[in-house]
Amino acid sequence: MRIDKFLSNAGAGSRSQVKTDLKKGLVLVNGQAVRSADFQVNPAADTITFKGKELCLPGNRYYMLNKPMGCVSATEDPREQTVLDLFPAELRKDLFPVGRLDKDTEGLLLLTTDGALSHQLISPKKEIYKTYLVTCEKSVTKEDLLRLETGVNIGEAALTLPAKAEATDDDHVIYLSICEGRFHQVKRMLQATCNKVTRLKRVSFGPLSLDTSLKPGAYRVLSEDEVALLRNASSK
Repeated sequence: MRIDKFLSNAGAGSRSQVKTDLKKGLVLVNGQAVRSADFQVNPAADTITFKGKELCLPGNRYYMLNKPMGCVSATEDPREQTVLDLFPAELRKDLFPVGRLDKDTEGLLLLTTDGALSHQLISPKKEIYKTYLVTCEKSVTKEDLLRLETGVNIGEAALTLPAKAEATDDDHVIYLSICEGRFHQVKRMLQATCNKVTRLKRVSFGPLSLDTSLKPGAYRVLSEDEVALLRNASSK
């Protein structure tokens, strides 16, 4: 985000006024004076002060995390490391995961302070698909893929909703896209085909794909365009 836009949104003044203040050296980013209006800042990571006062943006925050295996999708847990533990303390306030990934599942997890958007994103009625790279103990046949796509019995009253299943060059590995979030759903779906999941990684959530530059445990702020894509997907 441009520094002049950040300052204006944070209540420091109009875009024209903050440009004047920038030229006067009244704005510090991580302790260094910034005078260029198009200087890029990361509101979640940079410390930005104006006339000696630290500024922050009002409103909600949105992050993409490459969740590693071994931590739980919770805001707190007395025994386990949580996904919030991967964030610095100052960013954890009101932050929570959008849905959940099992402890031994890795990959794309969204976190936000926006409860309304989160509710829309995880609602099965919105049919927002989440795609997983699924490694299985046994080969996955064409018949298995068809069963996964049409719906399988995972021990509940209703079959799973239609899914999207795609083979890869490795017959033990498939892509599976689902729009529900039932407990251990992917694992139970493969179990219904007499198979077992040995590794599970979420690679996309609706219109967003996992940022391949994020190492396990790393996160970044979603861009305004990415948040808009999520809002658009959840409004259909």
